[in-house]
Amino acid sequence: MVRTSAPRAQEGTFFCLGHLEITMDFPEHTVAGCRGREILERIGDKWSLQVIALLGDRTLRFTELKREIEGISQRMLTVTLRGLERDGIVTRTVYPVVPPRVDYALTPMGTTLLEAAITLVTWAESHLSEIDAARAAYDARTPTPAPVTSN
Repeated sequence: MVRTSAPRAQEGTFFCLGHLEITMDFPEHTVAGCRGREILERIGDKWSLQVIALLGDRTLRFTELKREIEGISQRMLTVTLRGLERDGIVTRTVYPVVPPRVDYALTPMGTTLLEAAITLVTWAESHLSEIDAARAAYDARTPTPAPVTSN
């Protein structure tokens, strides 16, 4: 068996299993930092925020969520809902009827995220034109790298 030492982090940076590095300073460094990052990745992705914001109004069925979230695939919605359910943010209720009926709702813990989720989704939607303008200005002043060719 070959043993290698763990990579050394630059001062102010620490390493976390599953992530190359984290530059945030958490009180319990590696344990709380890694766990916090894991949860932030779940709730901070583009689909989870929209699901949380939509479920804040009422319980919704899968098809209603899919209809409301522009651009999400059925598979991505399924993966997102499963992750949120696993983390205790969303509940899934299956009714024994034909055709099958499945409802999704925020848990009490999920409801505590609602204000932050709505704020972020609203901010993104209200700043689309400004972001588009900033991107266009950046792209206009930044040269496009030449394609790499191999000989």
